[in-house]
Amino acid sequence: MSITPNIPPNAPPSNESYVYEPAPTPRWIPLVIVVLFLGVGALIYIGYNSRTQLQYALAQSNNHADVLSKELEQTNSRVALLRAQLDVTSQKLGLTQAELAHARTMAQQIEQEQQDSDAKLVAQIGQVQQEDAAKIGQVTTDLTGAKSDIAATKKDLDDTKKSLTTAVGDLNQHGVLIARNGEELEVLKHLNDRNIYDFKLTKSKQPQHVGPVQIVLHGVDPKHYKFDMTVIADDKSIDKKDRNVDEPMQFYVRGVRAPYELVVMEVTKNGVNGYLSTPKETGGPAPSGAANLGGGATAPASAPAAAVPASAPAAANNPPGPPRSQ
Repeated sequence: MSITPNIPPNAPPSNESYVYEPAPTPRWIPLVIVVLFLGVGALIYIGYNSRTQLQYALAQSNNHADVLSKELEQTNSRVALLRAQLDVTSQKLGLTQAELAHARTMAQQIEQEQQDSDAKLVAQIGQVQQEDAAKIGQVTTDLTGAKSDIAATKKDLDDTKKSLTTAVGDLNQHGVLIARNGEELEVLKHLNDRNIYDFKLTKSKQPQHVGPVQIVLHGVDPKHYKFDMTVIADDKSIDKKDRNVDEPMQFYVRGVRAPYELVVMEVTKNGVNGYLSTPKETGGPAPSGAANLGGGATAPASAPAAAVPASAPAAANNPPGPPRSQ
């Protein structure tokens, strides 16, 4: 825009001076300047804010990267550990497979050995059965012979039993079977109705045990077949003085109803041989009222008085049998 006045070209020169004033500034220019200033400030603020947010996000990203790095390291460590464990497990698995193969081989060997053993056992059983059959036949034959021998032995025993001597007891005055030698003593044992304790006593001042009792042999007279002794039973001493061989000497003990019987079969130079016979069963208290045995202790006080049978020998203390030479 020009501020020079418009003068016509044909106008005469004028001496008047003219003052030209500039035109006023438009109002919109300051407004534009303010708007521009505010825009620049807004841009600066937005740039700073964006920068701050970017720095914070970068810091967060760096921290997250550090965390991820640490987790990656831990994961790598775990992977390494798992790989090592996997290697060890693989080695063990290989060893276990080898052991299983060895175990299968051993099982097959054991099964084969068991089959061989079973076969041998079956063969041995067959052989044993054959041997048993032969032995059974032999045993049957032997049993038949044994039955004949038993029958013969029983007959001999019955015959020998008949040969046993019957003597009268010095307490109950009943006839009792006595043995006068070793053969008859064996027969008496086989009767199995009483306990038999055979003995060989020598002269002594000390008691000698015979079955459940004790005996002290004081003296012997082999020429006249006599002897003196003391029997100790139930803490009682029973004297047997001037007794003869083959003479049944009876005495009672507590708790037994039947009497004990003592028989001397032989008188030697220094002792006697004989046996003690005791009942097998025990019962109530022994009978009382029995006679004194040679001046020693008396029998218990409940023994029934037994009368001498009419058929008993006159001299009860003189037993039958072959006479003794004097």
